[in-house]
Amino acid sequence: MKQNNKIFITICMLLLCAFSAMAQQAAQTYTGRVLSAGEPVANASIYIENNTQQADENGLFTFTTSKSTVHIRITATGMESFSKQISLGSAVSPIVFELQPDDKKIEQVDVFGRTKVNEVNRQAYNVTAIDATKLYNTTLNISGALDRVAGIRVRESGGVGSNFNLSLNGFSGNHIRYFIDGIPMDNFGSSFQINNIPINMAERVEIYKGVVPMWLGSDALGGAINIVTSTKARNYVDASYSYGSFNTHRTVINAGVTTESGFTFLLNAYQNYSDNNYKVTVDAADIYTGAYTKDAVVRRFHDQYHNEAVVAQVGVVNKPYADRLLVGMTIGQNYKEIQTGARMISVFGGWHRRGNTLMPTLKYQKKDLLPGLDVTLNANFNLGKERNIDTLDRRYDWFGNFKPNGSGGERSKQVYEYRNNEGLATLAANYQLGERHSLALSNVASTFNRKGENLLDPLSSMYERGQRSFKNMLGVGYSYDIKDVWSTTVFSKFIHQRNQTGDATASTANRFGYGLASTYFLQPNLQVKASYELTNRMPTAYEIFGDLENQEANFSLKPERSHNINLGANYGWKSGDYHRFSIAGNLIYRYAYDFIFNRFNNNQSKLVADNREGVATRGADAEIHYSYKDYLRLGGSITYQYLQNKQKYEPEYTGVSPVYNDQMPNIPYFFGNADASVIFNNVGGQGNRLSVGYNLLYVHDFYLYWPSRGGEKLEIMKQVSHDVNAVYSLANGKYNIGLEARNLNDARLYDNFSLQKPGRAFYLNLRYYFQRTTK
Repeated sequence: MKQNNKIFITICMLLLCAFSAMAQQAAQTYTGRVLSAGEPVANASIYIENNTQQADENGLFTFTTSKSTVHIRITATGMESFSKQISLGSAVSPIVFELQPDDKKIEQVDVFGRTKVNEVNRQAYNVTAIDATKLYNTTLNISGALDRVAGIRVRESGGVGSNFNLSLNGFSGNHIRYFIDGIPMDNFGSSFQINNIPINMAERVEIYKGVVPMWLGSDALGGAINIVTSTKARNYVDASYSYGSFNTHRTVINAGVTTESGFTFLLNAYQNYSDNNYKVTVDAADIYTGAYTKDAVVRRFHDQYHNEAVVAQVGVVNKPYADRLLVGMTIGQNYKEIQTGARMISVFGGWHRRGNTLMPTLKYQKKDLLPGLDVTLNANFNLGKERNIDTLDRRYDWFGNFKPNGSGGERSKQVYEYRNNEGLATLAANYQLGERHSLALSNVASTFNRKGENLLDPLSSMYERGQRSFKNMLGVGYSYDIKDVWSTTVFSKFIHQRNQTGDATASTANRFGYGLASTYFLQPNLQVKASYELTNRMPTAYEIFGDLENQEANFSLKPERSHNINLGANYGWKSGDYHRFSIAGNLIYRYAYDFIFNRFNNNQSKLVADNREGVATRGADAEIHYSYKDYLRLGGSITYQYLQNKQKYEPEYTGVSPVYNDQMPNIPYFFGNADASVIFNNVGGQGNRLSVGYNLLYVHDFYLYWPSRGGEKLEIMKQVSHDVNAVYSLANGKYNIGLEARNLNDARLYDNFSLQKPGRAFYLNLRYYFQRTTK
């Protein structure tokens, strides 16, 4: 067995041994209920030993501890706060907490009853959380929701299932890391990407800009996206289906069952399908006559995409030995036709890819495993495979015509089947030293092993060289916290990576980083925050070995590091009883060494990752929101970022490079969005609700090549698009009908040069939701 696999298996065994020992520790799970005058108090905030949760609509909540006494504080809008050290006895009967109405003005209790989204936004990090539940009646995927956040720009190369590149405060691509419930998504495969995961899978989405919390266990350079799913014990079904332009179908089914004994079963399933046969405007030439047509309007004819995915988990919750212990299987498959290369001058008519994911998973979580010690363990291994199929000896034009093209396929004749077997094991522990002090430990180990063969030419497999990578990241941190006044965290990270191709000498890299995040509340609703990190990012396996589609390999790629500084503030206030405002702003500075960026290869047919000696980034973003009662919501955000090339000397120049201190090309630098929604209650019956919304997207034009080089720099044109939607909910949200119109003005949209996105599109979404909370 190879060295990397031995290391990974050893770590998994250690984690399993640790779990076995931890499972023997004793603790009890208690149920509490919040009442006022005998009636349940919904959404009350409960603070237990610095942990925060919310009561459900029946006033119920649960907590697990091995202590005999705990301090509990309960707050709710319009109620006097409850704060008391209580003794714990038997966990059989619920503990009832009676709150008294507060006669004081509402302004004095606005800081109480915060949602989990509010709590996340109050961290010391530069973080924004999206309440995904408010988007469940849309056809958005995760990336579509992120595209409305200040500082974020999601760039896609086409329609449903196309390649995407998320830019966050100037950093993009693999500078940004993605997580589900704190678990890295690096090894989830092509069937599980943020642009094909529906928003209904998430309860909220957390966006960390710049400095990334140590507990995420990431070597991100510029930020992280954490998709948080619901962990509430409930019996529910949430199913939706949508149909729209370009023969687009989406289906989502989320369901869960939790019994009184703690047995739980969770199911998430979804599918996406689209022909992506939208019209594009291109310069086209007839492959037979050579007749050239400038700005020809043609329809994409080889761009079908579909994927299907199932995530099933079974286990127990709220047990003395585990708050959550789940084993599961993640299964997915996808089919993707490839219409163009990195630019639309290349046209394909038969080349396509298939992939699947087969990934067993283990999740374990326990608060107060020992007094004050919280532990989380996760492990998974992707056994899936990918297939790159290029068998037609043809050359196509944009009119769908083709003619023979020798015997080399459309790009490189092959049926190349390969496995990117990737494993992951994570451990996160937090120990509460006292009311204000805590220590944290995080370790993430991952392994990558690609093996492949060309099924059209089995003999060539004799010369195939395996591609392997192993990475481990260890982090430690210390936090000091005075609730709602001041919070500071210091941390350090050590990263080790080893890459090898075949039997060649392996390359090894070790990097050490550190950081600090601090926040202070000048007033209960006025927060200032600052953070700094010297962060390191190792090249991904796909940057080193390529993705066998449009990403070329670069085994000599070096790790990158960056100084990240963030300053921010946010403030919320009321005017009268019904007008609510919030405003937030952030300043950023980054200086990255050995900055990894994608450029075109020599024949401009593929992208290749390369290092740039230095890149400096300065930027700012701001957002503002307003609401009137439950009837009207307005909001908007704006982002400016300037990325400057700091590489003074380059191989192709004598003396100082003419692009030294130039603005980095092919990166959006000024963009924003605005939204508005109007809500009408009890339309057509009690409990029915109609909402009408609007969203505006603006992206300023930017250059594809270096601005100072002169000549034809080529522009990615300015983008302005308008979306409108209407959702009618019946029976308090049990039945929902949604209509959407995207890119209503039918603008020609380009996130990447010449790669046109869909025009005007319409969608119908039907959703059914039923829930029964576990008592």
